[in-house]
Parts: sequence; structure tokens; C-alpha cells
Amino acid sequence: MEGFLISKTVFTSCELGVFDVLLAAERPLSAEEISQAVGASLDGTQRLLAACAGLQLLNTHWDNGQVFYSNTEQSRVFLTRSSPLSLCQSIQYSSRTIYLCWHYLTDAVREGRNQYEKAFGVSSKDLFQALYRSDEEMVKFMHLMNSIWNICGRDVVTAFDLTPFKVICDLGGCSGALAKQCTLAYPECTVTIFDLPKVVRVSGEHFVTEADQRISFHEGDFFKDSLPVADLYILARILHDWTDERCIELLCRIYKACKPGGAVLLVEALLNEDGSGPLTAQLYSLNMLVQTEGRERTGAQYAALLAASGFTNIQHRLTGKIYDAVLGHKETD
Repeated sequence: MEGFLISKTVFTSCELGVFDVLLAAERPLSAEEISQAVGASLDGTQRLLAACAGLQLLNTHWDNGQVFYSNTEQSRVFLTRSSPLSLCQSIQYSSRTIYLCWHYLTDAVREGRNQYEKAFGVSSKDLFQALYRSDEEMVKFMHLMNSIWNICGRDVVTAFDLTPFKVICDLGGCSGALAKQCTLAYPECTVTIFDLPKVVRVSGEHFVTEADQRISFHEGDFFKDSLPVADLYILARILHDWTDERCIELLCRIYKACKPGGAVLLVEALLNEDGSGPLTAQLYSLNMLVQTEGRERTGAQYAALLAASGFTNIQHRLTGKIYDAVLGHKETD
């Protein structure tokens, strides 16, 4: 129960803009000042701030018997909207979308399928039609992915030395955050983001600028449309959305398009081979149950999918962070 209460405390504080108000003030503020700034009751604000201080998300300062609050370094970096490493959009997506699906976790476990129809009244026959059921929802999801790769991206693109691969295609590349990490880590590469037309449109409007000269876009559905020829294909948090059959279908399409001597890089939260952990990956697998058609897998399970699609010399690397990397190669002619 405590985990649920902690999550909702963080969600509410971000939604109200508590950390943003404190950042803008550039000095500690009283509960009364914060309540007025965020448009909330004084009593409710006092309780919320006390809980945030207990979670070590706020510092407390006492002056003449009155408490004042300021951001901790952690909240300033991750919980203010203007920070380059902000998780605010990710937190908002968790609060307003993922939590609603998790309300039906019992049904998901009983039925073995996602819960979009119960949570939102939309069919999940087409998974991404459900995920992107409105432009607002799509942008929230893209901000979620953007914040993930801003924080975790460099770890996964440097888990293997990708220097030999000059032409990279990021399938389902969404906001382009991982593509940017690739161009930063490998100055000689170019990256094509392949995604649905409406995702490409929003990426170009909000995430990828003209300054990102080595990043380009290609519109399409990777299950239906021709894939760009590349040395390396990246599938970051893609295969965990799908069944084994659909994964092999996609990987076979990639194998056909891939240049001889090229490769595919999978970025996923790997389960231990005996399924004993990590806890984060186990919880993510439950999230895949309530939200998608897929699951989290072990390194060996991803290797089996790659092998079934023709890839060889398959290796995986643990980053020590949330996401890990699996690399499979296409033999030279």
C-alpha cells in the first residue's frame, strides 16, 4: 500500500507544479506561498509538502518556528519541467494512463490480455491505435520515451561498440532521443528514424530540430512497409510489445533489409535467465500484460527470436541500469 501512496504523492506534486514553483522562486517558500502559487488549499498543501519532505524530495528550513521548503538536487534535476533530464512527462503518463490500465490488473491476469477496452473504452485490436488514441495521448507517450532515452540512452548505445555501423535505422524511433544519443556517441554515423506518419510529424515539430543534421525520418509501418536499407537496425523497447510470432515476423523483415555484415540491436529490460529478477523487469512484464500484447524476456529468449529470424553471433550485455542490449549479426555474403 505504501508504494501506491508514494507514487500518487509524486504524481500530484508534479501535476500541481510544486517543484517548478520552488525552482522559479530561487529561495525557500512557505506552505502558504506554495499553496497560493499552485492554486491549492493550504491544509492539503501542507500535508503534501510534509510527505515530499519525508520522501527526501524537498529540503526543510526553519525560521522563527515556521517551516520553509526548497527543492533537493534530485527533485530539481528530475521533477522540474524545464530540466533536460525531467521525468515530469513520464510521471504524467504513468499517472493518467498506466495507472488506469493497472486498475484492471486482476482482469488482465485472469484473461491474459491488455485492458484498453475497460480502461479507455477503445479497441486494442490495433495496439498502436489504442496507444495513440488521440494526439494528446501520443504526445504524452512520446515525452515518456524522450525522457527515458535522455537518461538511459547512452548506456545502451555504448553497451557494444557500434562504430563499424555507419548507416543506422531506429525502428519505432519515436521522439528521436535515442537517435541523438547514437549521433553523440558515434560522430560518423547517420540515423534514420522510421515511425508512423503522425509520430514523424510530431517528432519534427517538437523534438528533432534542424541542428540534428545527421538524423532523418522515414514514414511507415514496420510490419507492412519496406524498410530502409541500413548497416544497423535498432529496436528499443519494441519487441516487448509483441508476441513471439510477431517479433519473428518483424525480425525476418529486418534481416531481409539489412546489409550483409550488418546487425540488429535490441534494447530491452532483460529478465534473469531463471526469471528471479530484476524486480523492475518483472514489474515491466506485468505492465506489458495490461498495456500490450507482449512481455519482458531473458537474453536467451531474445537470442532464440533472433536465431529463428536468421541472425547469428548473438550476444547480450547488461548495463547495470534498467535497460540492456542484445546484438545479432547478419553474415556477410
